[in-house]
Amino acid sequence: MAVQLTPATDQHCTFARDLTRRAMLRYYHEFDLLWIEEAFDQAWSWREQWLIVEDDQLLGFCSLSQDRLALYIRELHLIESARGQGIGTQVLELLARWAAERRLPLMRLTVFKSNPAQVLYRRQGFDAVGEDECFMRMQRVIDWRAAGTAAAPAPPGSPG
Repeated sequence: MAVQLTPATDQHCTFARDLTRRAMLRYYHEFDLLWIEEAFDQAWSWREQWLIVEDDQLLGFCSLSQDRLALYIRELHLIESARGQGIGTQVLELLARWAAERRLPLMRLTVFKSNPAQVLYRRQGFDAVGEDECFMRMQRVIDWRAAGTAAAPAPPGSPG
């Protein structure tokens, strides 16, 4: 069965926060940054939150926002046992379709410079567009016109 994204609720915040902390804490330490639980919880309320599910098994979550130009992938995390199985690729392709349906020309994300997930992002068409001492900013061009998305509806559960 294919990976699906289902809307997360406030009851999933603890799962998502713990998964993010476990996945990112080493980068926070590497770059001498402070992990702030409250900041994660505040962002939970204003971003789109999606669970990554396959065959009713919870595999991870992603957090999104958008403006008039881009769908921003704010978080994308998988449980350890789900990594390296093509699930991240499936999620990124699904999000590219969503960006096209929303008629957004770009998908954007920020990744720690030392995070090996950059390999996945590059393989999925993301290019580096900027960096600072900790982070690389990446984006992927979405050709929503070629996708045949004339005023397609937004994904279920998403604003818009």
